[in-house]
Formats: sequence, C-alpha cells, structure tokens
Amino acid sequence: MDQPGRISLSDIAHGRSGDKGNHANIAVLAYTPAGFAWLREHLTAEVLRAYFAPLRPSRVDRYEAANLLALNFVLHDVLGGGASRSLRTDTQGKVLALALLQMPVERPKDYQAMLRPPGGINP
Repeated sequence: MDQPGRISLSDIAHGRSGDKGNHANIAVLAYTPAGFAWLREHLTAEVLRAYFAPLRPSRVDRYEAANLLALNFVLHDVLGGGASRSLRTDTQGKVLALALLQMPVERPKDYQAMLRPPGGINP
C-alpha cells in the first residue's frame, strides 16, 4: 500500500470466505494476539457493512473465535440468490476475503507486534 500512515488489512491478518446459501461467510484471522486485539476493536459489523455496501447486505453479523485469533462475519443476502441461482461471477463469495484484506486501514501504533512472525508461526 502506498498511502502514508495506512496499511492493508492483509499486513496483519489473513482470511477465507465462502457461501452459506445466499449469505457470504468471511473469516479474518490475525497473525498475532496484538493483531487480534486490534481487529476486535476496529473491524466491526458496521465497518464491513459500509465496505461491502455495493453488495447491499441486509444484515452483517460478527462472531469471535478468540482461541483462533479470528473474527467471522456473515453478510446476509449478498450472493444474488446463492450459488445455484445467482448470475454473479463469484457465486460462492470466494473472493470476498481477498477484497476485505485489501481494505486500507490506519497503521496501528503497535504495528510491528501484529506482523506475521518469521516462519508464519504464531507466538
């Protein structure tokens, strides 16, 4: 990311997404406990609702899985009827995690503590 003072969410987390009928499921997993604390405070259902406004979610639910350093979001009614009924290119919502991870956010003060550890293993 080339904006001073900003990072991509992908700098401090990774993710996965898919479908649940007409709803999309997005999991965001922090690399470190410090990153999870930041996600927990800043990555709200309201933030996702605004970010994915073009998809017109009827509701966004957020669930925490602290033992996995993860947040899970369900975006309701965003897949155009679901995989077998939708005419969308991404009928199963597989690219939504990638789209979310590209979201620019303010660089956290303890940014270095949130980066993926060497070897990719959480402390």
